[in-house]
Amino acid sequence: MIRLVLALAVTCLATLPLRAEVKIQEVVSDGGITAWLVEEHSIPFTALEIRFAGGASVDVPSKRGAINLMTGLIEEGAGDLDARGFAKARDALAASYGFDVSDDALSISARFLTENREAAVDLLRLALTETRFDEDAVERVRQQVLSGLRSDAKDPNKIAGTTFDQISFGDHPYASQLNGTIESVTALTRDDMFEAKDRIIAKDRLFVGAVGDITPEALGALLDDLLGDLPETGAPMPMRATLELTAGTTVVPFDTPQSVALFGHEGIAQDDPDFFAAYVLNVILGGGSFEARLMEEVRKKRGLTYGVYSFLVPKDHAELYMGQVASANDRIAEAILVIRDEWARMAENGVTQDELDRAKTYLTGAYPLRFDGNGPIANIMVGMQMQGLPIDYIATRNDRIDAVSLEEANRVAARILRPEDLHFVVVGQPEGLESTN
Repeated sequence: MIRLVLALAVTCLATLPLRAEVKIQEVVSDGGITAWLVEEHSIPFTALEIRFAGGASVDVPSKRGAINLMTGLIEEGAGDLDARGFAKARDALAASYGFDVSDDALSISARFLTENREAAVDLLRLALTETRFDEDAVERVRQQVLSGLRSDAKDPNKIAGTTFDQISFGDHPYASQLNGTIESVTALTRDDMFEAKDRIIAKDRLFVGAVGDITPEALGALLDDLLGDLPETGAPMPMRATLELTAGTTVVPFDTPQSVALFGHEGIAQDDPDFFAAYVLNVILGGGSFEARLMEEVRKKRGLTYGVYSFLVPKDHAELYMGQVASANDRIAEAILVIRDEWARMAENGVTQDELDRAKTYLTGAYPLRFDGNGPIANIMVGMQMQGLPIDYIATRNDRIDAVSLEEANRVAARILRPEDLHFVVVGQPEGLESTN
């Protein structure tokens, strides 16, 4: 019956009208833990999003992949519950927990009904404070990670990403893959899991967002109950990365009829005053729309690919402006040439007023679609906190987009688009392309 109630709650959330206004409150618990809250009492359901900044980048260098493996084990037994017992307890509460890690954050998602809030929080606290890391669970999850690593070694897209990171970031953690290598993951021990947990799950890097049927007072008590016993500090954050990417081409031979290319150069920081203009410009250049210039020139006019995209990558310790494309081995060189030319054309000539207006209309119109449930809103709020955005950002974001003028857009295009600095990593058997480094 509880599972049915949760399913109905999720269904109702999916059909709620889009929210024109999201009222965010800052809540500070008696223990000093800060969270952002959106109260939504129409359904007896709460979504909780927790982030620990630093992510896999605070791995011990010689134990790369430890935080990733540890993250996969948090729900595999805690306290007096083994993996199966923990799963049964979770399911009996109709609660759900999700654990994930990226270069810059470890993420925890929790969803629970109001009637089961206390028990669901107790179970999650057990997972965070009394994680078991049983040997059989460590080995099982380790084999899953190793299987993924072996699969990645045969995936042209993964190979391109790994190669691009290695070229870009030197000896920074960003240069190596967060899930480690076959050698590093194989060598990890149970003790390494406890060490990895203490490095990242700590209060000095904590961000929380909550949306749903909960008051500020109840959320404050929940925060202290759930997170109050965590260590005060974790491992030091990584230093800022020195971008070592230079112009050129790197070809990675791979037996496939289609080459994959990942390309880019230095980007722009999220807190840069020009970021919003850059964000709008990227929609025009290659931000995913079929009307984007790269899609028009590379796909529509020449039929060189099914898709070509560009994207801003403002990481915590470095910024990139990147793109990706895939094309037949005998056509990838032409695709790259067109991309370079279009990159240069926008840098030199900027964009038109019509392109700018259409991009702004797309961005402002699509933004409300993100707020289609408690979970997505909680996720957005945590991201805002980690990026240092103000609490009223949701209400002002579209105004910032609309405020980008043609003059500003074209000035920023000349600033951030650097065709002469583009580096292409091509995985495949490209005809007419050779490594230049």
